[in-house]
Amino acid sequence: MSHESLIAQSPRALPLQADSESDEWESEFDHTADGLSSSFRLVKLQSTSPDSLGIDERESLDYEIQNIKAGSLGRRMSDGTEEDFLLYTPDEEQSVIAKFDRRLVLFIALLYMLSFLDRSNIGNAKIAGLSRDLRLSSDQYEWLLRAFYITYITFEWMTLLYRVIPPHVYIATCVASWGLLASLQAISSSFSLLLILRLLLGISEAAFGPGIPFYLSFFYKRDELALRTGLFISAAPLATSFAASLAWAITKVSQHIAITPWRMLFLVEGFPSIIIAVFAWFYIPDSPETAVYLDQRARRVARLRLRKEEDINESGSEKKGLDYTEILATLADPKAYITAVMFLCCNVAFSSLPVFLPTIIEEMGFSALTSQALAAPPYLVAFLSVLLTSWLSDRWRQRSFFVCFHALLAATGYSTIAVAGSQMKNAGVGWRYAGVYPAAMGFFSAITIIITWTINNQESHSRKGTGVAMLNIIGQLGPLIGTHLYPESDGPYYVKGMSICAIFMAAVGILSLALRYILAAKNGQSGNSYEVVGDEDQDSAVKERKVQRRKFEFIL
Repeated sequence: MSHESLIAQSPRALPLQADSESDEWESEFDHTADGLSSSFRLVKLQSTSPDSLGIDERESLDYEIQNIKAGSLGRRMSDGTEEDFLLYTPDEEQSVIAKFDRRLVLFIALLYMLSFLDRSNIGNAKIAGLSRDLRLSSDQYEWLLRAFYITYITFEWMTLLYRVIPPHVYIATCVASWGLLASLQAISSSFSLLLILRLLLGISEAAFGPGIPFYLSFFYKRDELALRTGLFISAAPLATSFAASLAWAITKVSQHIAITPWRMLFLVEGFPSIIIAVFAWFYIPDSPETAVYLDQRARRVARLRLRKEEDINESGSEKKGLDYTEILATLADPKAYITAVMFLCCNVAFSSLPVFLPTIIEEMGFSALTSQALAAPPYLVAFLSVLLTSWLSDRWRQRSFFVCFHALLAATGYSTIAVAGSQMKNAGVGWRYAGVYPAAMGFFSAITIIITWTINNQESHSRKGTGVAMLNIIGQLGPLIGTHLYPESDGPYYVKGMSICAIFMAAVGILSLALRYILAAKNGQSGNSYEVVGDEDQDSAVKERKVQRRKFEFIL
């Protein structure tokens, strides 16, 4: 039976049109639901429209079909899409996805934008008078950047806590923490106090941002994750462009009030996070079943559509918490290290350009106010690039080619900036600024796909969480390199820093193709069918479930 005809005949789709179609649907259902208790069987389709079933009868039917899926009634439904249509219609599934996109992903993007704003606004604060008022040397300013990433890297392991602490509690606490710490930077009176606040800010943001793609995997399928990761990652360039525009406005307004511009900048950009944290406590769901904006039926659909991607134990129920055997297996997995090194290379560029771009533009000869304004457009373009790239990556179910293309695009942008600074000097101002656009588009888009690729190619929640933690612990070493690339002594052209970023981004392109080759080879090994046969005393349903569960295809 074709998918189209089955959709038309599913219990929640169109009404039955003829007895012959009704007989065909009933035959298909009876084949799928063989073994259901007769008390829960669907009423005779020849005489009663499925739309007349009560909610309780439909829920009972769904419950029994789930039991079949789990194998508890002695047999298992296949993983084909036709059986999905007997559980829910495509319209129901799309409605659930749309609600998560609007309510969950956009709210998470807002939180990430606030976190990135509070992390990177120190670059705007510098040219707004921070270095002058606190008498910071170039080395001290670099230590302020370095301090954040030292604790950020050290506490990356907290990604795994998304499986231990209820996410609504965990996320709300993180948001409130970084909002308070970012706001307190406004009262800094010395280098040492600001350094301590930056160290603590790194801890609070490490607990949140790196684990968000892992958290979203609780709600989305593998081939849906790139776009949703892109939606929240794109908040970073949006935050950067917004920060530049806001810094320009604050600097302009602060000329007429008693508070210095950089103090006002920290306060205005930090305090809103404290307010948003209250909403996060009540709004963030722990799982699809706890989303306050879904009704009972939508929650069931949200759970059923992810049943093939859940961790299932031998009793047929979902695994809870962490599996330490799988954590150790991921730590020994070479592909987890390849994506982590790719992430490290991207982060060299990702961490350095946003905090130094306003200074670089200012040293091209523009005023402080103009520099703040010119720093925004490249990130708006990068925002659109991330959305388009992640959408195409999901649509084509490809990761490596997009990583490679955008890595080489970024390398081209950085090379343009370096060559223009080295060869054209002052005459190359336009070329240097133009090179920022492909650089920002490239590294933001590449990072989005690398994060998604890491989660896609780990089978269980424990593996995904560990893979993301490894990605960030190793990958966030990149900022320790990146924040050293633009010392004041290299200004105004910063040829060395731009050249190093170009080399790192080119390395990302090479590694992405190498990983594609490795994964393709694994997929080709015996059809990638990792079969596990149960013990002799296990019943056939458990054996079959284990064999079916272990089949896994890597996304290239």
